[in-house]
Amino acid sequence: MFTQTDDLVLLVTSGGKRYLLRLQPGRQFHSHLGSIKHNDLLHLPYGTTVHSQLGHPLLLLEPSLADRITRIKRNTQIIYPKDAAMLVQRLSLRAGSRVIEAGTGSGGLTIALAWSVAPTGRVFTYEVRADHFQVARNNLEKMGLLPYVEMHLESILNGFRQTDADALALDVRTPWIFLEHAHAALRPGGFFVALVPTTNQVSELLSELEKSSFADIEVEEILLRKYKPVPNRLRPDDSMVGHTGFLISARPIIDATEPGRWLSEERKRYEARQKLEKRIAEEEAHRADSGRKYPKLP
Repeated sequence: MFTQTDDLVLLVTSGGKRYLLRLQPGRQFHSHLGSIKHNDLLHLPYGTTVHSQLGHPLLLLEPSLADRITRIKRNTQIIYPKDAAMLVQRLSLRAGSRVIEAGTGSGGLTIALAWSVAPTGRVFTYEVRADHFQVARNNLEKMGLLPYVEMHLESILNGFRQTDADALALDVRTPWIFLEHAHAALRPGGFFVALVPTTNQVSELLSELEKSSFADIEVEEILLRKYKPVPNRLRPDDSMVGHTGFLISARPIIDATEPGRWLSEERKRYEARQKLEKRIAEEEAHRADSGRKYPKLP
């Protein structure tokens, strides 16, 4: 595979620093290692070692999805590739899927979604802030993924324009207040995922999901631990990408005649323990009250 004009390429230094650029004839790439003419990078096979005008080597590679997500311009907290990968899996996305996203932010997750559903699918993304909207639009255009995305600069308080979507992702502060809208926008049995950073948000969302005709509810925290690629001294990196958020996934259902029918076994056991503890407390209170009414004779 050879590079062409307008291709997005990756240059990697021997020290591991990574640079993302779009090839344009007549332009130059500049770094602390010197400059390289874009013309010298055209029509080369990926995997080629190129040199700056100072003689420093750089490796020419096709950028991965992770490179595209983490090296965009951003003015919001960006999603980590580890979370984006699991989110795409939980949404069960493939070419041709129709997926809704709110909010867009800087477009990091939108890139992952569009990458997954292209070329025949569609991403419908909602953002309420104009500055974030424009940054995300520019990032999607730079990545060549804007044709697969329909962007909406509006709130989702009144719902989504789409219906019968295959999947829906909420990356907002209070996802539980939008569950009714999410259920209406998804096809029955579709795929729902929300991303939140704190446990109290998880608890709030779980409580509302149980009341909102959703089932197959899961909560996950994704931790990534890299290892040093040294054959004779294999050991973990000194730092790791730990907690970045919780993924809560669920499926919208039609049959909600028995709200507790599809609760997890852990949730059912918890409910049973709560009922048992309440009954024991009531019985103890009744015995104590009876003792006060009928004291023992001396």
